[in-house]
Amino acid sequence: MKLLKSAVVATTLALSLGAFSTTASAVCLGMACMYNKMTPMEGIDATMGQITDALTAIQVRNSGGAAGSDKDSDDVIVNHIKEALKLTKEINANDKLDRNRNRANDYLKKARAAVQGGDLPKATEDLEEAEKRFAALKGMIDLTQDDRVSQQTNLLNRILDTTDTAAGARK
Repeated sequence: MKLLKSAVVATTLALSLGAFSTTASAVCLGMACMYNKMTPMEGIDATMGQITDALTAIQVRNSGGAAGSDKDSDDVIVNHIKEALKLTKEINANDKLDRNRNRANDYLKKARAAVQGGDLPKATEDLEEAEKRFAALKGMIDLTQDDRVSQQTNLLNRILDTTDTAAGARK
C-alpha cells in the first residue's frame, strides 16, 4: 500500500511538472519577446505603409470625402500614426540605425501633435519627412565592408581561429 501511494504521488508530480513545463515554454518572458516579430526591413516597410495610410486619410479629409465628423477623421489619422510608432520598435539592427529611427520617430510625433492641434498641412509635411527618413533607413541596415573590417577585432579572429591582417584597421 505504501508503495502504491508513493507511485501515485510520483506519477501525479511527474504529470503536473510536465504540464507546467509545456505551458511555461509557450510563455514569453522579457523584452525580446515583445518585439522582433519581423525583420528590420519588414518593420520599415510596415511603418511606411502606416505613414502612407495616414497621408491618404489626410487627403480624404481635406477633400471632404470623409463621412462623419472631423474629430472622427482626426482620430483615424492619429491611430495610423500611433500604429506606425508601434511598428518602429521592430526596426532594430544596429546603433546607427536606432539613432536615425529615433530621429524619424520625432517627425511622427510632431505629425501626431499637429493633427491633434488641427494643423493638417504641418502634419502632412512632417509625415512626408518621416517617410523620407524611414526610406533612408533601408540603406543603413547592411554595414558596409569597411565598417565590418573596422569592427572586427583580433580577439574575434582568435576565437574564430581565422587570420585577418586587416582586423581592427582603420582607414
